[in-house]
Amino acid sequence: MAKLRVQSFTISLDGYGAGPNQSMQAPLGAGGEQLHEWLVGTRTFQQTHGDGAGTTGIDDDFAARGFANIGAWILGRNMFGPPSGGAWQDDTWKGWWGDNPPYHSDVFVLTHHPRASLRMEGDTTFHFVTEGIHAALDRAKAAAKGRDVRLGGGAATIQQYLRAGLIDELHLAISPIMLGSGEHLFGGLDLVKLGYRCVEHVPSAAATHIVLKK
Repeated sequence: MAKLRVQSFTISLDGYGAGPNQSMQAPLGAGGEQLHEWLVGTRTFQQTHGDGAGTTGIDDDFAARGFANIGAWILGRNMFGPPSGGAWQDDTWKGWWGDNPPYHSDVFVLTHHPRASLRMEGDTTFHFVTEGIHAALDRAKAAAKGRDVRLGGGAATIQQYLRAGLIDELHLAISPIMLGSGEHLFGGLDLVKLGYRCVEHVPSAAATHIVLKK
């Protein structure tokens, strides 16, 4: 049965998935780029975002698992474009990744404002979903054709799916930094009551990897 999975989502020691003051210049907020230092040097990241070089080992193993058996993605609006609460101001914006994004599948972007689907190089197509999280998941599962759906974030989007009990598995990387404020992943959530348990706990030199399942 197809699962909804969170993979390689990084939080700080104090639980933040992004720093404060997110902007066009700082899409992950103040200090947020530090969260992903464990990831950017891995072979998997370099193959999907860079030149194909990179390191192997624990961090790369977890990064690679995040692409296995994935047939579609779901993203919050700020994962696609600059923080904004209003209508799309510029339909020429095509995301943070250039003309060939790393998804290579259908990607369903949660938004309150309609926008036509956007086909990119490498078989990535962004679809903009205004009907809410359940509609996005239904469409993503249909597009995935039996494979799993990856929920890319951000923190507020993951919280919505957690509260609805829709996430089957979460891989979180805990980065050894503190951000002090920003987007807290688990604020106001009771993971025990929601039925999650830790099934893996693996430290590397750069992060601690945990996997939660229902």
